[in-house]
Amino acid sequence: MSVAFVSNWMRGRAEVNQETIQRLLGENDQLIRCTMEYQNKGRANECVQYQHVLHRNLTWLPLQMPAQPALQN
Repeated sequence: MSVAFVSNWMRGRAEVNQETIQRLLGENDQLIRCTMEYQNKGRANECVQYQHVLHRNLTWLPLQMPAQPALQN
């Protein structure tokens, strides 16, 4: 299960920190590798579940970044 997407009863109990982000990046690496492996074997249908989790992870990550003030020229 993705480290970013836990059941509703656990939401808000874990702190998002550097370790969590690193684990998620490692998970994304594994998801990409699994997707490539299935694609190379001609099993594109099996890729969909991995691509779905990867997409959720990739959309969740930027939301964890602290708001940055606009750059001044």
